[in-house]
Amino acid sequence: MRALITGGAGFVGRALHAHLRANGDEVTVSDRSLGGPDIADRDAVFAHMSDVRPEVVYHLAGQAHVPTAWSDPIGTLRANVEGTQNVLDAARHSGSRRVLAVTSAEVYGKVTDDDLPIGETHPLHPMNPYAASKVAADAVATAAHLGSGQDVIRLRAFNHIGPGQRTDFVAAGLAARIVEAEAAGRQHITVGNLSPRRDFTDVRDVVRAYRLVAEHGESGAVYNVCTGIDRSIGELAERLVELAGTSLALEPDPELQRPSDNPIVVGDNRRIQSATGWQPELSLDQSLIDVLEDARRRRDG
Repeated sequence: MRALITGGAGFVGRALHAHLRANGDEVTVSDRSLGGPDIADRDAVFAHMSDVRPEVVYHLAGQAHVPTAWSDPIGTLRANVEGTQNVLDAARHSGSRRVLAVTSAEVYGKVTDDDLPIGETHPLHPMNPYAASKVAADAVATAAHLGSGQDVIRLRAFNHIGPGQRTDFVAAGLAARIVEAEAAGRQHITVGNLSPRRDFTDVRDVVRAYRLVAEHGESGAVYNVCTGIDRSIGELAERLVELAGTSLALEPDPELQRPSDNPIVVGDNRRIQSATGWQPELSLDQSLIDVLEDARRRRDG
């Protein structure tokens, strides 16, 4: 399969690239940081897609950081909405067979206990500019399928975890503070809000899901990518400390405290399991061990 990954230099993009190559696919990585086109530049995206002529496009590129979306909502909309439209149109123009448009579980927004686990038919109630941009991107992808007959599948991924993630995401950030405390001989690490419960999937399981959907997914469908299990941030922090072999205390830091949009977010993954046979394979412990090892490698330089 000849594949193009937009946003291929990012956390998920790198894992997807490795997985596709391991399965014998011919892969082109497109990323602005690697000299690729800015997805908001329509002409550049068309030219690049015409050169590559991929069979399948995995569209991961965009602005994915919620605090950045609050500070730059217009830039976020341009990247996530205009960018998605440009990629879809360029893929259709170049003859691509299928586009996987990756949005986010953030599109579901406000949920109650009665809504859990969240299925793909749940109403979309975005609660921040990033989520709103992903709802719009989701709609753009739907319109491409219904209006133009394009083979587009939407993927709504819940929280990711795994080696290589930026430290402004929770597990990687906690691991970085643990290894820093180890090196400095400190007896505690600072933490933010430990009570929210989230559905964490290892990035290596996530990218397996993406490729299986590319092969077996139904055109026009939408699939959650999640474990169906919720765990608190406190559980992650405590388990990371245990796996690190330390007895660090968790010390709340007001600077790290942020209000939680939803106390619990957990997804329903039955649709993707039924369509592709996918299910998560990596245990939470294995993910956290690998995150800790990655944090130690970064510390050691």
